Order: sequence, then C-alpha cells, then structure tokens
Amino acid sequence: MRLSIFWRLVLTSLVIITVMGGVNLYALFQLRQLTAMSSQMASYHYPAVESAKRLLGSLYAQLNSDKKFLATRDRTFLAHLTEEIEEFQRNLHLLRGQEKSAQGLTLLQETGELLNERLRLLDAFQAGKELARLAVPDYEGRRDGLMDRMSAAIQSYIDLHEARVSVGVTESRASAAQAEAVTEQLVLVALVFGLGLAGVASYTILRPLRELQGHIRQIGQGNFGASLQIKAPAELRELVDTVNWMGQKLQEIDDIKTEFLAHVSHELRTPMASIQEGTHLLLDEIPGPLVQEQRTTLRIMADSSKRLIHLISTILDLSKMEAGMMEYRIVPVDLQRIAEISINKIRLLADSKHVQLVLEHSGQRASVKADASRLEQVLDNLLSNALKFSPEGGVVKVHMKPDPQAGVLEVAVSDTGPGIAPEDLPHIFERFYQGRTKVKHAAGSGLGLALAKKVVEAHGGRIWIESEKGKGATVRFILRLTKSEKEGTP
Repeated sequence: MRLSIFWRLVLTSLVIITVMGGVNLYALFQLRQLTAMSSQMASYHYPAVESAKRLLGSLYAQLNSDKKFLATRDRTFLAHLTEEIEEFQRNLHLLRGQEKSAQGLTLLQETGELLNERLRLLDAFQAGKELARLAVPDYEGRRDGLMDRMSAAIQSYIDLHEARVSVGVTESRASAAQAEAVTEQLVLVALVFGLGLAGVASYTILRPLRELQGHIRQIGQGNFGASLQIKAPAELRELVDTVNWMGQKLQEIDDIKTEFLAHVSHELRTPMASIQEGTHLLLDEIPGPLVQEQRTTLRIMADSSKRLIHLISTILDLSKMEAGMMEYRIVPVDLQRIAEISINKIRLLADSKHVQLVLEHSGQRASVKADASRLEQVLDNLLSNALKFSPEGGVVKVHMKPDPQAGVLEVAVSDTGPGIAPEDLPHIFERFYQGRTKVKHAAGSGLGLALAKKVVEAHGGRIWIESEKGKGATVRFILRLTKSEKEGTP
C-alpha cells in the first residue's frame, strides 16, 4: 500500500523532528552536566575554601590574642582568645558537617584533634599561672608547634578543594569543547539527513507531477492515444487515472472527427469534380457561346471549386496519414528539380504581387529517398504560405544545403513577411491553426503546415520554424541523403 501525500509529509516531518529532538536532548544533557559541575563548585568547593580561609584567619587571630595576653597579662586579651577559640570550634564543626570527601574529613578531624590539644595546653597553662614565668617558654614552643600543624592541616584542606576546583574547571572546559564538537557534528548530520529526507519526499511527489505535466502537454499537442503509467501517491494516482480517461475520451472524439471529415471529404469529392468539369465545359463554350459576364462568373466558380477540391484532398491525405494508411513510393529523388517545379507553379502569382522567387543551392544535385509527389506537395504548401504572407516587393527564398558528413539535406523556405508571434510558434503545426497574424485577401485552411509535418516525419525527417515578429519566417526541414550522396560520389 502506497502512502498518501499527507502521510508522507507527516512521517517526514516526524522523522526530522525526532532527529532534531535527539540532538537537542544530547545538547541539553551536556548542558545539565556542565551546570551540575558549576553548581558543585559554586555551592560546595568555593564555600569550603572560603570557610577554611576564615578558620585560618581565626587561627592567626587566636595566636595574636595569646601573644598579647602573655605580654600584658590583660584578662581582656584572654577573653578575646576564648571567644575566638569558641568561634573557631563552631566554624570547624559546621565545615565538618558540610564536607563530603574522606580526605577532607580526615584533615578537618586532624585539625579538631590539634585544637583539643591546644585547649588542653591552654588549660594547663592557666592552671599553673602562678608559675607563669617558668612555664612560658615551654608553653609558647608547644603552642607554636600546634598552631603550625593546625595551619598546615587547614592549608592542606584549602589546597585539596582548590585542586578539585581546578580539575573541575579543566574537565568542564574539555567536556564543553567535546559537547560543542559533537553537537555541531550531530546538527550537521541531522541537517543533511533532514534535507535528504525532505528531498526524497519532495522527489517522490514532484516526479509524478512532472511526468503528469509532460503527459498533459502531449495531450495539448494532440497526442491523445498514449496512457500514462506511473507509481504515485493515492491522490496523484486518482489524478493520473482521470487524465488517462480524459485522453481516451479525447482520442475517441478525435477519431470520430477524423472519420467524419474523411467521410464528408470523400462524399464531396465526386460532386465537386463534376462541378469543376461542368464549369470547364461551359468555359470552353461546348454548350454555346458566353457573354463576358458569364465567363467571369464561371472563372470564379472554377477557381473556387479548384480550391475546394484541393482542401478536400488535403483533408483526405491527413486522414490517411493519421490512420497510417498513406502509401509512399520511396525512390531516389532530385529535390532541386522538385523545388523548381513548385516555384514555377506560383511564379505567375508571385509576379502579380511583385515578389521575387529565389532558389539557392550548392551547385551539386542533392538526392534523397522520398516520395516525389509528397515532397512536391510539401514545397507547394510552404511556398504558398511564404508567398501569401510576403508583402509586395518582398522575397521568397528556397535554400538547399546538403551536409554529407551528417548525411542530411536541409531545406529552408523563408519570406520577408510580418513573422510569427512567439506565442503562436508552439501551435503552428496543429491542424486548422492559423495564428494571430492575419493578411488581407489571403485566407487559408490551416492544414498546409500540418500536412507538411506529417509528410516530413513519415520520411524520417524533422521540420521546424524560426521566426521573429516583424522579421519574416523561415520553415526548415531535413531529410536523409541517399547513400551515394552521403559518400560524396557523383
């Protein structure tokens, strides 16, 4: 079961959102790790270092008060010493309650034990104060030793946390750099994957649309018979089926129209031939003499019947070509000779319009394998069109250019008329299409170019038109040269 356009877009969007969501979750996880490391440093290590530094400052304050007391025997300094020791004990107790590492607890415990020993020393000193003069030297030495050991323990504690802060900063920087690099790579991969997935989804939708567009263009050009078979989403599948049904119906209508035109043309041909023959008998005065007015009327009737018979023959020929029933007698043909015959047919009409007819060729005869009568019909139509659209004093030129290397002969019929509008060029070979350029006293059926295209393509050639508005038009077609012409033999 093929997915519809809606579900293709939905699933593509969900996959892209999932991939981008995964990248965002990874970035968020890394960010949370960095935040946790920063929080640990801000809420644990930094406060521990600050508290330890306060303990160190308190330790120096105790030593200072103790020395002042010994020097002055002022009980005020002793009271200050006692208060500072108590404050030191409280801060040490709080710091031990916040410490999480075993090494840090060991250092704080060692500091506490040294403090207790310091207190015992102080108590012993106060108990023997009547012998102070003898006790001071021993007391100061032991006190300084304890204070140095306590200071060293606290400093080790500070160094421990500062080292962990330094390690944490280093790790956070490395983690941030790694997270940044990985995130950039993931974003790039997600972007490429998303664009690729979107491109695939768009291609699977646009490809059938482009094929359908090309098929509709072919229908617009009159190719109704072909049926489009493509793999497409459900919505487009229904549209393709509808277009195929439309093409079939148009083909049926076109077949009916072609059959009708062929039937009517065939039925009209015989009575029109009788009318033309009767008109010629009257012009030859077989039944009796004619006055000038009667002769003029009969000539008009003869010309009109001739044009009508030509139109009927053209319609019948087109019907045969489209039905694949046209028979061609393919023999080597001198196309230059055929061009001269076609030019001679319209020379009187060209002279009456003061239009110059020019045949240009390379000087050597160019032979192609073709049906001479059909190629003559092509050149007749092209020259008639060129003469019809050429103004008085204009030039109609037939140019032949053989190309033995490519094995083709190119024929160009050009005029100096008003040219063809760009919007008319794609439709100029369609039946009954006459374009927007109108010429006075030059009515046509719009079948000449359609017939020329059918004949040239039936001979394996190609025909096209080059034109600019106001600069005339050139109809070109190419046919295959005979083998001897390709080889360059006479």
